[in-house]
Amino acid sequence: MNKLKTLFAMAFFVVLSSANAQKNKTYTLQSFDQLITLTMDVGEKIQWAVEHDGQQIIAPSAVSLELMNGEVLGNKPIIIADETSRTDETFNAILYKRNVVTDQYNQLCIQFEGNYSLTFRVYNDGVAYRFETQRKDELTIKNEEANFNFTANHKAFIPYMWDYRDDEKFIHSFESLYREQQISEFSTDSLAFLPLLVDVGNGKKAVILEADLHDYPGMYLNLNSTQKGFMGEFAKYPLETRIGGYENMNEIPTKRADYIAKTAGTRTFPWRVVVISKHDKELLDNDMVQKLSPPCAIEDPSWITPGLTAWDWWNDWNISHVDFEAGYNTLTFKHYIDFAAENNLQYIIIDWGWSSKTDLFEMVVPELDVKEVIEYGNSKGIGVVLWTTWIAIRDQIDTAIAHYADMGAKGFKIDFVDRDDQLAVKSLYDIAKKAAEHKMIVDYHGVFKPTGLHRTYPNVVGYEGVKGLENFKWATEDQPRYTTSIPFIRQMAGPMDYTPGAMRNATMEYYHPNNAMPMSMGTRCHQLAMYIIHESPFQMLPDNPTTYRREQESTDFIAQIPTTTDETLALDGEVGEYVAIARQKDGVWYVGAMTNWTARELTLNFSFLGEGKYLAEVFSDGINADRDATDYKKEIIEISADKKITINMADGGGWAARLEKIE
Repeated sequence: MNKLKTLFAMAFFVVLSSANAQKNKTYTLQSFDQLITLTMDVGEKIQWAVEHDGQQIIAPSAVSLELMNGEVLGNKPIIIADETSRTDETFNAILYKRNVVTDQYNQLCIQFEGNYSLTFRVYNDGVAYRFETQRKDELTIKNEEANFNFTANHKAFIPYMWDYRDDEKFIHSFESLYREQQISEFSTDSLAFLPLLVDVGNGKKAVILEADLHDYPGMYLNLNSTQKGFMGEFAKYPLETRIGGYENMNEIPTKRADYIAKTAGTRTFPWRVVVISKHDKELLDNDMVQKLSPPCAIEDPSWITPGLTAWDWWNDWNISHVDFEAGYNTLTFKHYIDFAAENNLQYIIIDWGWSSKTDLFEMVVPELDVKEVIEYGNSKGIGVVLWTTWIAIRDQIDTAIAHYADMGAKGFKIDFVDRDDQLAVKSLYDIAKKAAEHKMIVDYHGVFKPTGLHRTYPNVVGYEGVKGLENFKWATEDQPRYTTSIPFIRQMAGPMDYTPGAMRNATMEYYHPNNAMPMSMGTRCHQLAMYIIHESPFQMLPDNPTTYRREQESTDFIAQIPTTTDETLALDGEVGEYVAIARQKDGVWYVGAMTNWTARELTLNFSFLGEGKYLAEVFSDGINADRDATDYKKEIIEISADKKITINMADGGGWAARLEKIE
């Protein structure tokens, strides 16, 4: 990958002889803007703490790695060397929300006796640390101690694991609303998955993340003994499994080891991260996971095509006004391809059912000729992506990917992982690598949050790990509050495949679940704005072609919105209340805003436009959107950088615009 890089000289490097080796020492490290101060104390244990502009965010918190041989890396540590460095660089991003990422941090690396080290980085927007070991033999990690102690019993936005597969802990869908509660009220019967947000007061928020999760289990959080913070918990290593879960599409561990990972003796471990914001809107445009992840491992990623896809499952293959019987058959999928071609989409998905759950070579629907559909799609310039269970493609990785790539398929939507133990995490890297070798994209569903794999393998164009629109075929929870929360929390981790685009929109009063004719809570403009606000290189149109054709004006607007952009700006927002974002691609700006169930007036400042005048295609909530959520108003207006526009959003409403320069 090309990089524009300026690396400042090392501040200092100290090597201590064994005779002078230090056991007790305190280090401080500051961000470039000097607002964040990290303190690390090395005594009987290693503890870290963080202040932001004089306010303590993280109270002293211990860290360590416990090995199966009884050794604890971090207990009674002996320092043998320390090194600080300053990095100020930029790097080119691939299939991301901006072309160039600025990476500025001060770093402290401490080498300890026992061939391990601990590295801390302090950015203007947060801190991160990770362990590194330098040993010859394989390591077995019994546990990792990761603590995030806060100074008070703050309010938090907590996503709990709850949708257990076969009632097994650590086997769940990673789909959860945020429970907004004080830290001390943390549920005793569950764990939280990441990201998790804490309101630390004074308008500031802290978000706990992890990055560069490779060949290691994902981190969950539990309440720690202070009842003011959290401690990490990890799924144990699976030893025995069986097929089960939802429709027998999961692999369920039935026996686990008493350790969390077996791994190489020389390696870096995942980054533990806390992002700190002064204003909520800063969380809408954060690059921390991208900055902490390994660069692209694909020599030439130019073949990877992001884009929009027609999706069949959500709308139950429920098309009409055609001269064939709609359903799971060849003619129906050809119809989806025709719709995609008409609207300049890039893909369609053949969702679950075309093969058996465990064998991608076993065709189970005589009415569907997958090869014929793929060939038809390619003749129309539309790529076909095939749905599969994780266990099927994992077990047939060396044959299935090559076979369907040769057939002309463009990628796989991989579902029902529902785990993030070490084996599951490693498998997702292996699949991404193998798919890249055959120039195929991957969209991970039924999976944990992104942790940087999408930077290393940008052919991973989508991640679920979110309680997306599909849930509202059966759910009745507060969708607008969730959709105005996830851009500040879940989206910080990376691509978020929420699958927006419902054309049957409903007010709170008239919403009801419906499998064949599903709808969304909130207004049409709320849905349109999601295509601008929610980040995913592989963005779906989940409603059926019949409905989209009936609502062609909305469909035309969606089809113009790029799924990756050159630039992103956070305009305004408050977690769970409202959000406004602007993005630019090839000189064209896209602006989206959404609110929760509170009708809202919001003033948008367009000073980011720079010189010149822009013609804006604007979709706003109609005057009767509070009664009929499909009501909207489209207008063409002229906007320039000296303009401020006051917009009005209905209950569960939104606002979306496309701005193209005219002079």
